[in-house]
Amino acid sequence: MYVKFSPNLYVIRYRNGKVVKEGTGLSFFYLEKYTSAVAVPITNNDTDFIFEETTKDFQSVTVQGQLTYRIADCKKVANALDFSVNMKTKTHVAPPMPKLSKRMINIAEVFIKSRIGELGLTEAMRSSRELAAQVYEELRESEELKALGIEICGFSVLKVSANPETARALEAKAREEILKRADDALYERRNGSIEQERKIKENELATELSVEQKKKAIRESEIATKKMILERENELARMKTESQNELERIRLENERVLEEKKKEIATLRLENSKKDAEADAYRIAAVMDAYAKLSPEVLVALATMNMDPGALIAEAFNKLAGNADKIGQLNITPDLLETVMRKKA
Repeated sequence: MYVKFSPNLYVIRYRNGKVVKEGTGLSFFYLEKYTSAVAVPITNNDTDFIFEETTKDFQSVTVQGQLTYRIADCKKVANALDFSVNMKTKTHVAPPMPKLSKRMINIAEVFIKSRIGELGLTEAMRSSRELAAQVYEELRESEELKALGIEICGFSVLKVSANPETARALEAKAREEILKRADDALYERRNGSIEQERKIKENELATELSVEQKKKAIRESEIATKKMILERENELARMKTESQNELERIRLENERVLEEKKKEIATLRLENSKKDAEADAYRIAAVMDAYAKLSPEVLVALATMNMDPGALIAEAFNKLAGNADKIGQLNITPDLLETVMRKKA
């Protein structure tokens, strides 16, 4: 007869109780009377579990998870469990995988029980990841599993939960704590808001105070500036008044000095005029005194010494006219008159 196994099975072929061939996915012809075979699955197997355990504080918890393993040494597991198959149907005579899974679950339960027993209820409910990691390492180091040729591929704890009554009590306690934290957060938020408002008010007051101080400083600076300007203006006005007064005093002084100088000049002029008049009077008196000692004929002669001919002729006519009654006959030629008239013209 002919039989062919799938590639996910490790097959060991026996003839008369001796191994003649082994490997994955074997196919061969056989005689049913002399041949037997063992088929071991080499794929990964997933096994779910739910355990009821007790914590350190004597509270019942439910541990739910999954175990993943594979058969690494097919000969060891074939010697430990019956994996013989019916050659015609290619099925196991007595299914070995449930037994193997049960044995795996029992080993895992022992490890979980020891770990859960070291934890309190709250710690156990929060330690699913740490619990899975610890049990996984213990399963990998288990001598019993190594003896079976089993390799642990994965171990996960999906949930660690308390019984409903305990869960409701924990929920109530947690709810109260949450509400308390919410109230505390609300109070803290209110206190923070009040504190922030206080800081804002303080900052506003400080800002207003700073602004008022700056305004005061500006006003004081303006007042000081105005005062300085007013003092400067007063000083300038005083200096201007003093300058004007000084100029007026200098002008009056100059005018007084000028008037005095004018008076002195007028006095000098008067004195000079007096002296000139006295000199003229003295000169005239001397001349007149000299003339008084001379005869009239001499004076007339002196008077006519420097006269021009025309004037002398006119003077002669004047004397003739004065003595006209003593003159009998007088002849005056036209040439003489013409000469006098031409010179006059």
